[in-house]
This record gives sequence, structure tokens and C-alpha cells, in this order.
Amino acid sequence: MNALRTPREVPGSAPGRGPATVRLDPTPVRPRGARRGRLSRRLQGVVLSLFGPIVLLGAWEALSRTATIDPRFWPAPSSLVATARDLVVEDGLLHDVRLSLVRVLGGFALGAIPGVALGLAMGLSWPVRALIMPLASTIYALPKIALLPLVIIALGLGEASKLAIVAISIFFLVVLNTMGGVLAIDRSYRDVARNLGASRLEVFVTVALPGALPAIFTGLRLALGFALTVIVGTEFLSSRDGGIGDLIWQSYQTLAIQKMFVGLFATAILGWALTAALDLVERLVIPWRQVD
Repeated sequence: MNALRTPREVPGSAPGRGPATVRLDPTPVRPRGARRGRLSRRLQGVVLSLFGPIVLLGAWEALSRTATIDPRFWPAPSSLVATARDLVVEDGLLHDVRLSLVRVLGGFALGAIPGVALGLAMGLSWPVRALIMPLASTIYALPKIALLPLVIIALGLGEASKLAIVAISIFFLVVLNTMGGVLAIDRSYRDVARNLGASRLEVFVTVALPGALPAIFTGLRLALGFALTVIVGTEFLSSRDGGIGDLIWQSYQTLAIQKMFVGLFATAILGWALTAALDLVERLVIPWRQVD
């Protein structure tokens, strides 16, 4: 059993002394050994997460250096360091990364915020679900990059079309995950809230939203990776507008293989950083989901 501390007083009695007061605290005290074990597990997780990429890069380095794979098309990872430095200093790699990041985050916000709201509404109301579900299933199945010509016709070649295609691409992904999270909540929680006089808004805020948060963050994590994929593909098709996709495409066109790989690595690092940031937000918003 967990040890107890003492902020709250409850009446009791002591033999031969009459009424007494006992102070109890329901807050569990974590043993120091448990905390150390938790830190040790986190350290193990960091080591294991780095082990796979290090092994992959090491194997790639060895195969390229020994010419087992053609180093013209698969240059050794260590040889890309100088290329990356030149791109940062001379060719504006950081500017391209910043452009893609702004487009991803802007489109992500435009698609995710209304997506969460609509998903919650669909989960709570069957008429809304019956109205939206056929449209959501149809558009979700479409290859999103195929919608780019329509978006360009409607919004032109500027930044608005790039933000719009990202928002459209992730919108129904977030909607369906959020709706699934709400539907997975035990209906008795909603019934109890209504029996206690909660309004629809209060049920929405105090039952549906907290209960669906794990599914919402799962959808957001998938949507964030998909948003990065879509924006890089969009930058392929609308080259000369900058961005990591533009860098990769122009490098491919001129057979600048090392520059192309630097762009690919930059995309991978950006995706990892965005996912790590979202994981941190998730830990802050739903700390009860953390696994010991």
C-alpha cells in the first residue's frame, strides 16, 4: 500500500482519551527506489532510441567506404557534414527549413483545431456523425496531393495554397481519431454528468474532451508527420518557392546527390523534433497517461 501524508483531519478516538483527531493525506509517496527506476528506464529508452539510427548510419558508412554500394549515389554519411555546412553558410538551408516549418505549423493549426472540434461534436451527436461521416470517409480516402491543382486554381501559387493543402490533408485524420476517442468513452460517464445537471457544454468540456485526449494526441501525432510529408511533396511540385522539398527537388534535377541527402536528413530531423515537441505537450496535458 502507498504511504500517506497528512493535510486532512478526520475525527477518531483514542482509548481512554476521548475524541481525537487523525490527519490523513491521500497523496501517495513514491519510494526513492521507484524514482530511480523511472529515471533508469528513461535513460534506457534514450539509449535504445539512438541505437537503431547509429547502427543504420554505421552500416551505411561502411558499405559506402568499401564501395559495396555505389558512393556516387550513396555517399558516406560522414561526407555530408561538409556539404551541410556549406548549405547552411552559403545556400540558405536554415531559410528553407524555416519556410517548411512555418508552412507545416500553419497548415497543421488550420486543420487540427477545427478537426478536434468537429470530431468531438461527431462523437457526442449521432445526427452530426450521420451527416459528416460519408463526406469524411470519401475525402479521407483521396490522395491529398491530387487535390493540389484544385487548391492552386482556387488560391493561386502563393503561401495560401500550401497552407490549405496541409490543412485539408490532416483535417479528417484528426476528425476521425477524435470521434473514435469520444465514442470509446464509457457512456455511463456522460449519463452521470447529465444526471448531476451538467449542460451540453459542460459535458463537452468535462467529459468528452478529457476522455478523448489520448486519441486526440494520437491523431495529432499522425497528422503532424503527414503534414510534413505533404508540404515536402507540395514543394516538389511548386519549386522555386523555397523549402526543404524545393532543395531536394533542385538537387535531384542537377544530380547534386550530397545536397539531396542533406535535404532528406533535414526533413527527418525536423520530423523528429516536431514529434518530440508534441510528445512533451502530451505529457503536460495528460500526465496520467505516462507509463512507469
